[in-house]
Amino acid sequence: MSSAGVDALSPLLEQHLALVPRCFLRSRPPPDSILIFLAMPGAPPVPMRVQGSESVASVKLRIQRLKFTGFVATKQRLVFGGHELSHGRSLLRDYGLDEGNVLHLVVRLADLRAITIETNDGKRFRFQVESGCKVGYLKDKLAARTGEQLTTLKDCKLVLDEEELEDDQLVTDIDFKGDAVIHLFIRDPAKVTTQKLEKETVVTATTTPKQKESCLQIDASGGIRTTALVEPIIVNRKVKISPAVMDMIGMTIAGLENGLLPDMSTEGSGGVYFMKDHSGESNVAVFKPIDEEPMAENNPRGLPLSVDGEGLKRGTRVGEGALREAAAYVLDHPADGCKSDDGATGFSGVPPTAMVRCCHMGKEFKIGSLQMFVGNCGSCEDMGPQAFPVEDVHKIAVLDIRLANTDRHAGNILVCQDGDHLKLVPIDHGYCLPEKFEDCTFEWLYWPQAREPFSADALAYIRTLDAEKDIALLKFHGWGLSRQSALVLRASTMLLKKGAERGLTPYDIGSIMCRETVKKESKIEAIIEEAEDAVLPGTSDATFRETISEVMDRHLDNMLSS
Repeated sequence: MSSAGVDALSPLLEQHLALVPRCFLRSRPPPDSILIFLAMPGAPPVPMRVQGSESVASVKLRIQRLKFTGFVATKQRLVFGGHELSHGRSLLRDYGLDEGNVLHLVVRLADLRAITIETNDGKRFRFQVESGCKVGYLKDKLAARTGEQLTTLKDCKLVLDEEELEDDQLVTDIDFKGDAVIHLFIRDPAKVTTQKLEKETVVTATTTPKQKESCLQIDASGGIRTTALVEPIIVNRKVKISPAVMDMIGMTIAGLENGLLPDMSTEGSGGVYFMKDHSGESNVAVFKPIDEEPMAENNPRGLPLSVDGEGLKRGTRVGEGALREAAAYVLDHPADGCKSDDGATGFSGVPPTAMVRCCHMGKEFKIGSLQMFVGNCGSCEDMGPQAFPVEDVHKIAVLDIRLANTDRHAGNILVCQDGDHLKLVPIDHGYCLPEKFEDCTFEWLYWPQAREPFSADALAYIRTLDAEKDIALLKFHGWGLSRQSALVLRASTMLLKKGAERGLTPYDIGSIMCRETVKKESKIEAIIEEAEDAVLPGTSDATFRETISEVMDRHLDNMLSS
């Protein structure tokens, strides 16, 4: 069995595949049929017959009908060869799936285990643990709730039926049988046992008095902080952090210093953590560590490692998602110009976001993006688009077109109640600013609002956009775009401005940027290729941009005249 572009199968997965009935493998397949294996954390691989001519959307519908114990597979991503199968209308054969390949399924994990921790003085602490988190996360929870130093617990052992559970093992992989008890063995300060009763796990902990030791970390100014720390990463000291970002960081620190552990989200394909305020009653921010991104080394969702460093979306790199999250906020200029020191809200409404270093409870620093939490009543995935404001859809469309977003789906547009009206807020920009247009995906392309013309305010904002200033602004913040990413930003901004000037709608412009199928190049890719063929090797970037502009003008004029 193979899964091209990713690491070799895990021993556990190979063992599961070895148990697939031979009669299933040897049965005579129908024409154009291929046997694939559907892999998901916590479940053995499922052999599945598919047609090479079958669409990705069709396979997803079939997967929804499969019954995975403890999972709801309605919000799903399919990953093969280190990349997501994002074009629903594309055929499986277009993605290169062949006999025996492993297709990885990433879903929202709806199965949460209720955990109650009881200390020897009778105090009880209740929280929920996602089935997709790792066993080591239980130690983090225990440390946060009991006040024990994490360094005290890191060498402890969790044992079930005389078999030690590894820290990196997924909770959902644990085979709970009846009232089986997990025993926690600690070298000195605590003895803990947990008992599984139906869907409730009761943990009894006997702890010693708190140690006087604390975790010491040095902040950027040279001072000393204890226990918890979040600090912005500033490359250029001339960059001024907005009050909104500083308030977000301050509230996050307050929560961590009160021993409130980050809560892992049940959604997403990477590590996503909700950071609490000082009371623990409200979320104030969302932290995404770079080492837990999809295909990264410490990804908690069970995705395989990327072999060549490319991310789930073509033209992106594993570990750069946090930078792109922060860049989207920086480039979301207010309607009246570039962001000022007071952090005015951007035209498209990207929540305040910053690159930070974060540690808690004695753990090592993690680098990632910290984004302000936005209270909401769901996402666009939870409702139909009819009620969405045209103005908000257009604002998000402007952002996605400019940044060539390769991952705009309904699940990363929040729906908020703003008085009597709905307000849309875009989040999750870790796959914007790619080095190629190949995977551009805009969910709003299929909404009726996208076919409406831009408003006068939107047109005025689009006229102010300047890709060269944007590239310089990112460099000022310490992130120099690669030549390929800069080309994509220049071309997409150019297309947005030229298209809007000609009266094209978001749908018209978005359709130029997105592929109809995975094998059919988009119109903007054709424009770039034609411009490349028209210039000599060694041509300056300025001359190449002029050539792209001329070719784009011709394509747009032909499109309007046809």
